[in-house]
Amino acid sequence: MLQHKFKYAAQVAYVGTNYAGWQRQAEALGVQQALEEALQRLSTEPVKVTGAGRTDSGVHALGQVASFDMSKEWEPGRLAIAANFYLPPDVSVMCARRVADDFDARRSALWREYRYFIWHGRSCWPHLKEKVWWRKHEWNADSVREACRILEGHHDFRAFCKTGECPEESKRTILRLRYKKTGGLSIITVRAPSFLMNMVRIIVGSLDRVGRGDEQPSWFRELLGESGPIRGLERKFSGTTAPACGLYFWRAAYKDFIFTGKPEAIGSNFVDMSQRL
Repeated sequence: MLQHKFKYAAQVAYVGTNYAGWQRQAEALGVQQALEEALQRLSTEPVKVTGAGRTDSGVHALGQVASFDMSKEWEPGRLAIAANFYLPPDVSVMCARRVADDFDARRSALWREYRYFIWHGRSCWPHLKEKVWWRKHEWNADSVREACRILEGHHDFRAFCKTGECPEESKRTILRLRYKKTGGLSIITVRAPSFLMNMVRIIVGSLDRVGRGDEQPSWFRELLGESGPIRGLERKFSGTTAPACGLYFWRAAYKDFIFTGKPEAIGSNFVDMSQRL
């Protein structure tokens, strides 16, 4: 007789510096593996974890969502505490909840949101150097915001996908793309149902060119293949791929809930600024 399983979803936060991304890999440590090994200590059967989205090596998360089955029923709060006991210090289950048996963190997601953090100035707080992209120059905020408005909506983002990794169908829909500057910190918020490989980091690297004045916001219409000469729809014409250290998987939305755990671990001022977006 098959044993009944109990399905859970968890909000998972991690510092991605020491990991080869979210996904379990044969020759490197992924966050998925660390979480599965911790949950295995609490189960009589192997635990398979599904994440809301993949993150590259060095990318962080405050609101990655993971779904998994457990061999026995847990009170969600106690499950989070028990999992954290076995997790390494740079990975934490912020909260957990029971979900329907057919819930899948990836397939059930309505949208995913990433945030990218840039620090501007001749010096950078050493505590932030592995958590932000340090740029010594300032950005023209009006130009960056205009470029963000151009990118919102349904477009072909082939020019914003890693070379050699772009699928035949490269059209995606950006539901929200916002820029906010507070003191020396710039925050880019990108929300979409799905993304191409490196899409957010290439968008940020291209926004950097506009922010510095090397390109005009209208350049993005060319990159989308919607105006100007034929220099769009090719990766070689867009900006650099911004480093992984400034990127965070922020949250994912579902029909019945969005996790809203408070990520105090990164520092109150850093988090307060981002929460006001």
